[in-house]
Order: sequence, then C-alpha cells, then structure tokens
Amino acid sequence: MLSVNEALSLIAKEARPLAPRQHDVLAARGLVLAEQIRSDIDSPPYDKSTMDGIAVQAATVTAGMELDILEELTAGTIPQRVVGAGCCSRIMTGAMVPGGADAVIMVEKTEAIEDGRKMRVKELPIKSGQNIMPRGTSMKAGEEVLATWQVLTPAMLGLLAEVGRARVLAHPRPTVAVLSTGNELVNGDETPGPGQIRNSNRPMLWGLVEQAGGVPRDLGVARDTAEDLSRAIREGLRCDLLVLSGGVSAGVLDLVPQVLSAEGVQPVFHKVNLKPGKPIWFGVSAGGAGRRTLVFGLPGNPVSSLVCFELFVRPAIAALMGKGMQGMPVTAATLAKSHEQRGERPTYWPASLVEQDGKRVVTPLSWKGSGDLKTIAQANALAFFPQPPKVYAAGETIEAFRL
Repeated sequence: MLSVNEALSLIAKEARPLAPRQHDVLAARGLVLAEQIRSDIDSPPYDKSTMDGIAVQAATVTAGMELDILEELTAGTIPQRVVGAGCCSRIMTGAMVPGGADAVIMVEKTEAIEDGRKMRVKELPIKSGQNIMPRGTSMKAGEEVLATWQVLTPAMLGLLAEVGRARVLAHPRPTVAVLSTGNELVNGDETPGPGQIRNSNRPMLWGLVEQAGGVPRDLGVARDTAEDLSRAIREGLRCDLLVLSGGVSAGVLDLVPQVLSAEGVQPVFHKVNLKPGKPIWFGVSAGGAGRRTLVFGLPGNPVSSLVCFELFVRPAIAALMGKGMQGMPVTAATLAKSHEQRGERPTYWPASLVEQDGKRVVTPLSWKGSGDLKTIAQANALAFFPQPPKVYAAGETIEAFRL
C-alpha cells in the first residue's frame, strides 16, 4: 500500500491550478491573483491632513499668535484660499492641504476666539510637514502594488478598489460535486427504518468543501446499482472535483471503482496505509474541451471520510486554486497521557489540542472507531501515531494536525 506522502505526491501531479478568469472584486477574497496590479493614481492623490486642526505656514507661526480663519476644509472639498502669514484654514482629517500651508497644528493645541473667526495657537513647536501626508507617499502611479500568486485578503480588495480595479484576474474556486452512495441512507430529517442510517456525510462533506474554499454541488444519494451510480457520476464529472463517500471497500455492493472505470475515470491509486481511511480511491477523468475532474472515493464511515478529506481532498482543492498542496496545519505537541496504539497502520486519532504553560498539549479522546462521529465533532485536532503497535508515554512529543 502507498504511504500518505506517496499518495499526496500522486495527487499533486494531477492537481494543476485552474485556468484564471475575471472575478468581481467583492467575490475575490481568498483567490490567488493571476496578474500583476499597478496603481493608476498617486496615493494620496494630494497633500492631505492627517489630523483635525488648522493649516498654517510653519515658519510664520509663534506661540500665542492669533490667526484669521480663511475657510473650513473637510474631506472632499477643494481649497479656495492660499494660506499666508497671519492666517490659517480650519482643516479636517483627510482634507486637501491648501496652497501656502506646509503644516497642520492639531486642534487640541489651538483655541477658537472672537466667535470662531480666529484661532489662537496655544502650543509650539510646529515644523514644516507636520501632520501632512504628501501626495504619492503610499504609492505612485504606475507602481506595482500586488504581484501574481498572492492570496487576496480583505485589505488587498480595498487596495484593488483604490487603484481602480472592480474586476481582477484570479484562479477560481473549484466546483466540487458531493455524492453519497448506499442503499441504507436516508435524509437527516427522516426516521431510519430497519437497516437504515441517516446520511451524515452529506452535510459534513458540504461543510468541509466550503471551509476548504471550494464551491459544493449536492448530488444527493446514489443507490448501490451500476445504473444509479453511473447517472450520478456522469453529473459529478461536470465539476472540477467529484467526492464520493461509500462504496470503495471490498463488499458485495462496493461498486464505485468499477463504475468510475466504466465512465472513463482513470484510477491513480486505491488504498493508503493509514487508519481510518485505508480504502480511499483516487482517479482522474479527462473529458472534452480540456475538462479534467479529480475524483476521490472516500470510505463511507464518517470519521474515515473526514480524515481522508482533510488529508487528501483539502490539499487538492488548494492546489486547484493555485495555493499549492496546503493541508491541515501540523504542530509538535506533548502527549497529555499515555496511549496504546494497536493494529498495523499509522493512525490519525481524534484529539484535543490546547496551550498549557506556553506549550502545546494534545489529549487523545475516547474514540470508538470510524463510525463515532460524536467524538470527531468534539475534536479540534488529530493526534498522529505513526508506529503501531506501540505504547506512547505521557510527555512524549508527537505530531498533531489541527482540524
């Protein structure tokens, strides 16, 4: 069987960034930029005040001086008067500095007199350039402000608007079809009959896809027949990724691999040396007009499905977005209590990861197996035990993957 790292290397070869396209800036947060952005303006576009106060000629002002007020300037107004000796303009933060003025005295260092017709300077010193941001301080017209391959943050979206960009070229979020398989599944709002279970994987995988940055598409449930699976799989292959849960093990009705093959999906690997999630299946469909779909067959048990998504599908979504194979953040942590790891496979165990006395401490939870969704819902990490069978002692340092 492949190791986790070997499987990830095979996925990385197939998960190429999606072709970039134009996006509205309001929908571009988290996308990877596919073009160089240059400013079309100086910023600020004029000398502006960074304080509320009065605009003056610094060299002509002395302590206690009374200055005539020429006008009041707020952000967006154009100065009409030139400031000279013995006068000033009242000015607000962000307003254009008038001609003749080379400093702004903050309002707390002045007082209004003669019914607000004059201002008295209470405190000095004042020097040229004080409380003024000169034109072009932040950026110059033609200057590069964002480079390709940057992940767009909210601040960058604001910057795009400042330089006149309402749309931007970026790698899109992949569309991800989510398909549950199995005769036993009923919807979450239904009462299961004999031999039935509620479909917990559907909302779980939907949420994981959204969290990873993909755009989920719900394909519902396909029953364990070649005809129904083929119908649903054909629909899923219209997306950038198809994520199936169930039907990939070795049971009589585990038909997913053979139906995928019949629909033209080329297998890359089946089974990885890990617990939970050993039966995971991965392949690639090359459709017409350059369309490629990455296909993941996840085990049906919910914890196995979640662990395989985090280990393999999440990095694939990131790679399609142009971010590279980004998976769960991993950290070294101290084991809070001893843990006996049985079996023969490296194991990702639901755990609690906390900060204690300046160090990270991980506690394996009381996990009861691949169907124990309650425990994984309480976990914020996966404790990694790579060398079964072994007893790990309290105080040992292990790897923990943050969920």
